[in-house]
Amino acid sequence: MDIYALLPGVIAAARESGRLILALYNSGQYQAESKDDASPVTSADLAAHDYLQQTLRELADIPVLSEEGNKVPLAERSRWPRYWLVDPLDGTQEFIAGSGDFSTMIALIEDGKPVLGVVYGPVHDLMYYAVRGHGAFKEADGKTRRITARHHDPAEPLTGLRITISLRQNLDWVRSRLTPSLDYQLVPLGSSSLKSCLVAEGGADMYMRIGPTGEWDTGATQCIVEEAGGRLLDLNLEPLSYNRRDSMVNPNFITLGDAGLPWSRILVQPA
Repeated sequence: MDIYALLPGVIAAARESGRLILALYNSGQYQAESKDDASPVTSADLAAHDYLQQTLRELADIPVLSEEGNKVPLAERSRWPRYWLVDPLDGTQEFIAGSGDFSTMIALIEDGKPVLGVVYGPVHDLMYYAVRGHGAFKEADGKTRRITARHHDPAEPLTGLRITISLRQNLDWVRSRLTPSLDYQLVPLGSSSLKSCLVAEGGADMYMRIGPTGEWDTGATQCIVEEAGGRLLDLNLEPLSYNRRDSMVNPNFITLGDAGLPWSRILVQPA
């Protein structure tokens, strides 16, 4: 399969999904309810899910695993050599709150690894994308540019780290996980994917995610971040896995721009 040849179709699908979401967001004419795990879901999530299920299957005849349709047992999905991994609306809480900080995420997983990733934020018309081996890119304001994560000169003092966190994150908990003497600034944002993309384009050094997420929350951004020169790891600095466990719930994780920094000394491990 020529993965790079799929990219234009995936970008177009993400953009159309964002258009569907944005129409409901701007009109305010959507329904919201709680799922079994108490997380919110809206008619915008479901509309984007339905559209992407059909469109991605037409683009490449492989399974689609979406946050809104993830009840596939491991015994079945472990036989898939590749599949689409989708979060139709990342940042549903921000969609409901009206912050505009949400996105559509599409990844292609092959042999347990993200090899293509697209993230689209419709409110600000931001598009991030990457294919393994081809670099990471951002489209904004009618321009496309290659993006790279921020790296630090090891000979210089480590100061002014920018760490992005969730808008509703417990700040005391975050600070307790960072070395007390560390010089840093916390940057709160909404959508998980857009925070990781901020690291990928060098606007932040790290994104620390504490709290439940699914594999669909990280697949697309992991490809983008890695192609930009960064890493996405759990808090023990181990790689995340895809389609390897019965549960698709991620551990707490961090997105790192410069994996060469002494993160094992920057992050305080829990007692």
